Amino acid sequence: MITVQNVSKYYGPRCAVHGLDFRIDDGECVGFLGLNGAGKSTTLRLLSCLLLPTSGRIAIRNMDVAQDPHEIRKLIGYLPDSPPLYAEMTVREYLLFAARLRRMTLAAARQRLGPVLETCAIADHADQAIGTLSHGYRQRVGIAQAIMHDPTLLILDEPIQGLDPVQIVEIRELIRRLRGKHTILLSTHILSEIEQTCDRILMMHNGRVHAEGTEEELTERYGTASGGDIELEVRGEASALQKALAGIVLDGAPDIERHEGVLKVTVRAKSDVREAVSRAVIDAGLGLLGMTRVAGGLEQIFVKLTKDSGAGNPSAVSERTGGEGQ
Repeated sequence: MITVQNVSKYYGPRCAVHGLDFRIDDGECVGFLGLNGAGKSTTLRLLSCLLLPTSGRIAIRNMDVAQDPHEIRKLIGYLPDSPPLYAEMTVREYLLFAARLRRMTLAAARQRLGPVLETCAIADHADQAIGTLSHGYRQRVGIAQAIMHDPTLLILDEPIQGLDPVQIVEIRELIRRLRGKHTILLSTHILSEIEQTCDRILMMHNGRVHAEGTEEELTERYGTASGGDIELEVRGEASALQKALAGIVLDGAPDIERHEGVLKVTVRAKSDVREAVSRAVIDAGLGLLGMTRVAGGLEQIFVKLTKDSGAGNPSAVSERTGGEGQ
């Protein structure tokens, strides 16, 4: 378990993060969502004991990061936004080297190497020089070094940064495979990764956590009208569809359009009602031809929160000028 209580980090007179308060339970995959300079990387560096807080308290497994940083580091695997790779080493050499830095015996490191190579899908490149790998494979090697010592807590700072669409999907699947085995903290400014990967979200802006919860909880709490909106394509009678959707939609009966014999309707709801809608449509004897979730739930909430908090904050510093990443 991780507890963060009223934590601030200053660089001289400037504040990178201010008054952080949150808790993360064992086994959770939590996403830190925010614009560049929001304080995500500073927060992760505080949690990984690379930085110490100016004020407040961070405890991991009841150990204080200021008092027991070396013991806490044994529990952590960390992938920074720029992975610390040695281009001239082979993947195998580098992972064994990383394991030895973690005080693993050579025998234990060699035993652990095979499962890590398989998990990260890099076994076929084990004897290839890291400098010859694509960016996507170098990211996999970066994640592999972070899990060589089988850490309790895995911290990933912008793991899909600079990847192409195929590589993003591959890294996303890798993170999903690691869920449950580790508590995962994932920093990103890409909404789709948060939605598809994380159990819970912490939205950061100007060095503060402005909102936290699951996607459904955030939609319910800060609910925009499109929080659970879906677009339907149905074959059948409009009156039957209206009846089937009664009680599910947000604002009474939705407007239904007919195009080339197909009914098209946008269902507005505050939460994810896809399962309920599909069951209602099928039970009504209608043909469900398509269902698409309307983009905008988390995006609208995030835009709203950042606008409400103001574009600037004199007490907060953009870490791009403060020298501490994102």
